[in-house]
Amino acid sequence: MAQLNLHHLRLFRAVANVGTLTGAARALNLSQSAVSTQLRTLEAMLGHDLFERKGRGLVLTEAGRIALDHAEIIFRTADDLSATLARSRRQRGVLRVGALSTLSRNFLIEFVAPMIGRQDVEVVIRSGTQADLMRGLDGLTLDIALTNLIPARDSASPYLVRELYEQPVSIVGFPKSAPRRAPLAAILSDNPLILPTPETAVRTGFDSLVARLGIVPQIAAEADDMATLRLLARAGAGLAVLPPIVVRDELASGLLVERAQLDGITERFLAVTLQRRFPNPLLAEILDASDTLHSG
Repeated sequence: MAQLNLHHLRLFRAVANVGTLTGAARALNLSQSAVSTQLRTLEAMLGHDLFERKGRGLVLTEAGRIALDHAEIIFRTADDLSATLARSRRQRGVLRVGALSTLSRNFLIEFVAPMIGRQDVEVVIRSGTQADLMRGLDGLTLDIALTNLIPARDSASPYLVRELYEQPVSIVGFPKSAPRRAPLAAILSDNPLILPTPETAVRTGFDSLVARLGIVPQIAAEADDMATLRLLARAGAGLAVLPPIVVRDELASGLLVERAQLDGITERFLAVTLQRRFPNPLLAEILDASDTLHSG
């Protein structure tokens, strides 16, 4: 079989994306006959028809869908190689970090702190939904995604998930909000509470806890992100159920105090990366620094 080349695959991908030879030729600034000839050459190399005609357009055959999946992998690898070698020519490295928009900002800043202030490193931080982060990894616009949600994976998935930190969840509030030595059941039943929203893992654990204790909590407020939980706690809306790292500065200053730790309920902070042939060398540095910070 003749050797495949990127030119053939680029023409094939353009036809697959546009759905017509005319549209692909226009997008590539080539004649329609040239695109058609190169496409037939590729089909001859592979020994399969890649398209079938439906109406005025072209749709992928089963072999075409398989070929397109492999072509996308090849182009991502080529782009990754170009980006990595381009980085090696620059004096400053760039680390692109994505963070789940609901994640603790304190944890995010703590994670990137080893790279901040370095003359040889620029840190780019983007926030978004879990889907945004996975698209960023897939598109190679992010080197790492910080989240507390495990991405959907199977044996063919390219994601690598690494637990960075697991912290117990506590009840936190103003010093005068509850007696210091009150039993947990009394704290939970006698005070308005600020809770994560029901779809979060922390809330699931909390709901199981109060069910076991036979308590119907007084819910003052709910929020789906750590920053809002922190602000509600600072505003005195009630006792907040959250990981202490979210209100680290308030605990250190004495504005808020930790009333109790909720045994068995934790928040996991995860790093998701993509299996890459040429990973950003700064990744190993920052992950090693995180391991050192949270060891022991």
